[in-house]
Amino acid sequence: MTELRRLYDEQGQSPWLDNLTRTYLRDGTLARFVADGIRGVTTNPTIFAKAIEGSNAYDEQFVALTDAGTTIQDCYWELAIDDVRDALAVLRPTFDASSGTDGFVSIEVAPELARDTDGTATAVRDLHQRIDQPNLFVKIPATPEGIPAIQAMTAEGRNVNITLIFSLLRYEQVIEAYLLGPETFTAAGGEPAAVHSVASFFVSRVDTEVDRRLEVIGTTEALALRGRAAVAQARLAYQLFRDQFVGDRWTELEILGAHPQRPLWASTSTKNPAYSDTLYVDSLIGPETVNTLPEATIASFEDHGTVSRTIDVGVQDAGDVMDRLAEVSIDMDDVGHILEDQGVTSFHESFAKLLDTLSTKSRLLSKR
Repeated sequence: MTELRRLYDEQGQSPWLDNLTRTYLRDGTLARFVADGIRGVTTNPTIFAKAIEGSNAYDEQFVALTDAGTTIQDCYWELAIDDVRDALAVLRPTFDASSGTDGFVSIEVAPELARDTDGTATAVRDLHQRIDQPNLFVKIPATPEGIPAIQAMTAEGRNVNITLIFSLLRYEQVIEAYLLGPETFTAAGGEPAAVHSVASFFVSRVDTEVDRRLEVIGTTEALALRGRAAVAQARLAYQLFRDQFVGDRWTELEILGAHPQRPLWASTSTKNPAYSDTLYVDSLIGPETVNTLPEATIASFEDHGTVSRTIDVGVQDAGDVMDRLAEVSIDMDDVGHILEDQGVTSFHESFAKLLDTLSTKSRLLSKR
C-alpha cells in the first residue's frame, strides 16, 4: 500500500495533486497518481502557465482556436477548461465512491478578479455552467472582496475552493461566509447535501515570511522561532475548524445533509532546504483534512514520510509559539495581509506572462 493510500485509509486525510498538465492526461500519469491514492487535483494560474508554456501538447488546439479568430485570453480558457474536463472524468469514480467527498478538480477565476466581488461571482457561475460537472471546484481568493462572493456562491449551491488563506483571522471570515451560504440556500429550498467546499490554508509561505522577519529582528528569542510559525498556525486553524463545525447552528445544517468545509493544506512543498522536505505533510496529518501536494513532495513522502496523526498534537505548544511570536513583535495578521497581496500579485503576473507567451506562440505558429 502506498503512503498516499495510508493517509486516507488510516488517518482520514485526502491527498490531492497540486498540478495538472495535458501530458499527464494523455500518457496516463494522472490516472496512475489516482491509482496510487491521489483523491483530487488543484490548479492555479501559475500551474496552467507552466503546463501550457512547457509543452507542445496544446499547439494543435491553440492553432485551431486562433485560426477561428478566438482572442488569446479566450484561448487560454478553452485550453484550461478542456484539461479540467478531462481530469474531472479521471476523478469521477473517486467522487462517486466517496459520495462526493473527494474526486474534485479545481480551476481558479481570473486573477484580475481578486478584488472584484461581483466579477468573481459572475466568473464562478460562468465556469460552473461551462464545465457543468458535480466534481468541479471553482477557486475564489480569500480577499476581503472574495468573502462575500463565497457566501453568494454557496447560497446558490455552487461548489467552491477558497484559496490564498494565510491567517486565522481571514480563515474565521471564510468559515462564517461558508456557513451563511448553505443557510441561505436551505432557506430558499435548496438541498445542502449538494454543496461542497474546502478552505485552502497556505503553509510554507508563512514560514518564509515569518522567518525573514525573525532574522531581521535577530535576537536569540526570535531566531529560536524560525520554522515554527506555519505548522503552529495551521494546527490552530484545525482547532478553529473543529470548534466552528459543532453546536446547534451547524447541527441544524448537518441534519439536512450539509458537509463541513474541510481545511486544505496548500503550499506544502518545503521552501527552506534546512527543513525536512516532508515537514508540511508529516506535521499536518488528521481526519477531515486535505493536503495538496506537488510531485516532488509526493515522492519524498513516499520515500521517508511518516503516517501518523499529528494535526492536533501539541496544540497548547502551537498557542505558545504564537504568543512568543507576538512577544518578539511578529504580527501574524500583518503577515497574512502581506502574503495575500503577494499571492494575488504572483497569480496576476503568471497569468499576464502566460498571455504574452501565447501571443508569441501564436505569431510563431502562424509562420509555419
